[in-house]
Amino acid sequence: MINSSDILRGKILIVDDNAADVDLLEKALQGAGYVSIASTTRPDEVCGLHRQNGYDLILLDLEMPGMDGFQVMEGLKEIEVESYLPVLAVTAHPAHKLRALRGGAKDFVSKPFDLSEVLMRVRNMLEVRLLHEAARDHGKILESLALNDPLTGLANRRLLADRVSTALVHAHRNRSSMAVVYLDLDGFKKINDTLGHGAGDALLKTVAQRLVATVREEDTVARWGGDEFVIALWRVNGENDAATATSKIVEALSRPYGIEGRTVGMTASAGVSIYPIHGEDADALMKSADLALYEAKHAGKNAYRISTRACRKSEAP
Repeated sequence: MINSSDILRGKILIVDDNAADVDLLEKALQGAGYVSIASTTRPDEVCGLHRQNGYDLILLDLEMPGMDGFQVMEGLKEIEVESYLPVLAVTAHPAHKLRALRGGAKDFVSKPFDLSEVLMRVRNMLEVRLLHEAARDHGKILESLALNDPLTGLANRRLLADRVSTALVHAHRNRSSMAVVYLDLDGFKKINDTLGHGAGDALLKTVAQRLVATVREEDTVARWGGDEFVIALWRVNGENDAATATSKIVEALSRPYGIEGRTVGMTASAGVSIYPIHGEDADALMKSADLALYEAKHAGKNAYRISTRACRKSEAP
């Protein structure tokens, strides 16, 4: 929700080669309560200033020597990648108004100034600008929630599927290998039962941090659900390479955890499948890794197993 104090804190830049007009606008805006006002009489400085400060509103005179306001707007378009120019055009010529709007300005005021009109248009433009930014930020949050696990911040199943698909295409094209590591925590339910779900959530967050720190930047760590995680290793050089990476993961998760002032022990078991040996698509690789995980659990936990299942393509259930 945008309120009056948000609007009055909006960052404003006044651009006019006439120092008297700059002074008039500055005093009017200050008198109305605006607290972040900057100005310049040099149009060639505008893009650099906006790139540095990210103004919410630029009061831009269209007629200036050397570089006019239309040229300034063209430069601003290279900065405002979303093509939203926060420009309130200032002109003494009615014929320039339509051209300014076509050039990207969001509104205009006429010279000589009617200060009450200027203040009204400034307020309206700032409100729209701040609403636009709020909507953009909200959209980014929704996008993040759609692709990331809300508790750990890791990739969710949807994002994992995209990353695995990309890795498979890359591996197929380059005749290389990639691997899927499917793991879960040994005895995690006991943590929730004895220490509570808050402690369980804290443990899962720490597990996520350790996983991200253990693998390479190009690899993808995803929370599959509950205490299950899947890691897509972008490129591996056969079983030995996959085994080395998975061994590091299991070892990292076996170190003690400090949870809510207590030292908690936890281990993990993992199953590994490798493209193209154990599957040629994501479903086949997940099935192979799942079976290998079962073998690791059956062997005594705190361990990993490489799949021995030669599954070329996903099989119907």
